[in-house]
Amino acid sequence: MEYRRVKDQESYDAISQKDIESPDGRSLSSTAATSPLGTAGGSKGKNSWKQKSIVTIALTLLTSSQAILIVWSKRAGKYEYSVTTANFSVEALKCLLSLLALYRTWNSQGVTEDNRLSTSFDEVSVYPIPAALYMVKNLLQYYIFAYVDAPAYQILKNLNIISTGVLYRIILKKKLSEIQWAAFILLCAGCTTAQLNPSSDHVLQTPIQGWMMAIVMALLSGFAGVYTEAIIKKSPSRNINVQNFWLYIFGMLFNLVAICVQDFDAVMNKGFFHGYSFITLLMILNHALSGIAVSMVMKYADNIVKVYSTSVAMLLTAIVSVFLFGFNLSLAFFLGSTVVSISVYLHSVGKPQQQK
Repeated sequence: MEYRRVKDQESYDAISQKDIESPDGRSLSSTAATSPLGTAGGSKGKNSWKQKSIVTIALTLLTSSQAILIVWSKRAGKYEYSVTTANFSVEALKCLLSLLALYRTWNSQGVTEDNRLSTSFDEVSVYPIPAALYMVKNLLQYYIFAYVDAPAYQILKNLNIISTGVLYRIILKKKLSEIQWAAFILLCAGCTTAQLNPSSDHVLQTPIQGWMMAIVMALLSGFAGVYTEAIIKKSPSRNINVQNFWLYIFGMLFNLVAICVQDFDAVMNKGFFHGYSFITLLMILNHALSGIAVSMVMKYADNIVKVYSTSVAMLLTAIVSVFLFGFNLSLAFFLGSTVVSISVYLHSVGKPQQQK
């Protein structure tokens, strides 16, 4: 027992040095330490350059195509498929991928106390709260496109940086540097600038409903991410894939409830996969792989790569939307996205230095 306490404390200190969040808000602070992807020696020399290039391109493409695939999956302005079943499918696929990664760990390291699936009620009982928050947030991302386009969504979803940072300060008592507070102000200014609409009587392109949904999504994502971070730090030596598995299991359960409440008749009469198209399947695969891509970035690259990918993804989304959806790439959007990119960078490099 004494050895386990010492091990947990060492792991906790390592995790405390780095706070990372995936696209869906999931904290990935311990991913680099426990992920089965790759080896420690693979980040050197030529392999390091290749790995950084591959994961950077992968994360950029996945991030930039998320909103595009959701909008593209619509037919005549509405979803022909059930968004609750799509959300369930994403959670199920992520659960399967976590199990496959865990299976690789069992083959290489054997089954240990830290990577076994069997657990106690006290450990599992903490996962329903973040799972429920993520379920609501992920469902809202389908409905927000009634008020925003794909490029605007890519801009506005960066608001979760503010909610996460403020909640870290309030709940986990983490200090924010002056640079990070300034980055929050820049981020708000950039989001607003990107939405300016000088050719209309309305000052902002996105209506108040879109802004409110974006803020709610940011709050849900931020709170769920902070809560999950607290869970990881409670048992820092626990394998990340085990933690992911239980989180996704509860995500599947909550989405089953959502299916029964919202789409039960449609699913029973038309089938679970009614209305699914090739684009819908690509969208589900995209959402499931995005979190893994972030894990690989933190394993083989660094946080600056994630910032770079986020910035390039905003521009790529806008360019692709010009051809697919007739998006107007205005000067206001370009300036706003530039300010947002700078603010994301400042928030990343402006973390308070750890005192040794």
